[in-house]
Amino acid sequence: MQPGLPFEPDYPPPVFVRHPRARRYVVSVRDNGGVRVTLPRWGSLREAREFFSRLDGWIDRQRRRLEVDRSAAPLVPAADRRLTMERARRELPLRLLELARDLGLQVPKVSVRNQRWRWGSCSRSGHICLNWRLVAMPGWVRDYVLIHELMHLRRLDHSKKFWALVAHACPAYQDARRWLREHGRSM
Repeated sequence: MQPGLPFEPDYPPPVFVRHPRARRYVVSVRDNGGVRVTLPRWGSLREAREFFSRLDGWIDRQRRRLEVDRSAAPLVPAADRRLTMERARRELPLRLLELARDLGLQVPKVSVRNQRWRWGSCSRSGHICLNWRLVAMPGWVRDYVLIHELMHLRRLDHSKKFWALVAHACPAYQDARRWLREHGRSM
């Protein structure tokens, strides 16, 4: 039994998925406590299982953190959530386009969604998706996320060159990333 939990939760069995662009084995713990193991195309299932089994302690810590976050997260009534999402759909695209204009960028498409794992994303075609919860964050943190996605219009990676672009456009980006690490799960 895991320390700190009064019961042994039922977690789904691990899922092993081969991904053609993966360069290494990756283990992630999902919101439901299930584990996903991504294999590179050259990887073996045996090595993936060994890698997964070596991470038992880390997986348990992630699951405990999920339980703590879940118990600390405020439950938002459906009506309030709907109103907040409507506000996000009005405000976030306008702010994104304003920042894009200031940075000399064109955004072909913006959408606001209920993303579980990301604050934002940018596709190869330049479609930027934003998490509706951004509207409830401090403005300087929200702007960092928007600038981060806008910089993907220039570089669609997370290389040193990409982070240099982010730093130039948003000098306090590291503070915003720290805020997201500390407070993001409770949003």
